[in-house]
Amino acid sequence: MKISQALVDEIVAHAREDLPNECCGFISGNDDVALTVHRIANGEASPFRYQMDLKGQREAEEAIDAAGHDVLAAYHSHTKSPAFPSQTDVNLALPYLMCVIASLQDPQAPVVNGFWIKDGKISEAELVVE
Repeated sequence: MKISQALVDEIVAHAREDLPNECCGFISGNDDVALTVHRIANGEASPFRYQMDLKGQREAEEAIDAAGHDVLAAYHSHTKSPAFPSQTDVNLALPYLMCVIASLQDPQAPVVNGFWIKDGKISEAELVVE
């Protein structure tokens, strides 16, 4: 997926603003090019896990449809661990959506990585930051 540095910065800003809890949301666009970040409240309000608020998720999906975009990825943050899927992430993954994780393990040097998670297997997804 191609993504602008501005969108990556927006995801990291969301992660920082939601501390000490994890943040979550969608990345939308067309033809594997990210165009918009959609923040969704973490219904768990937890530093260890996230659950997209259903109302917020529905509103984001409606906005994405209205813009003529597709959901390209679901993102969330890790507050104290690396930008790599946890076992919970693997268990809850949707195989048709890229999983993007923003790690604030080192608050001065956030890391954002993408993954595909299918049938319990994790593979790195290409994130091209432009």
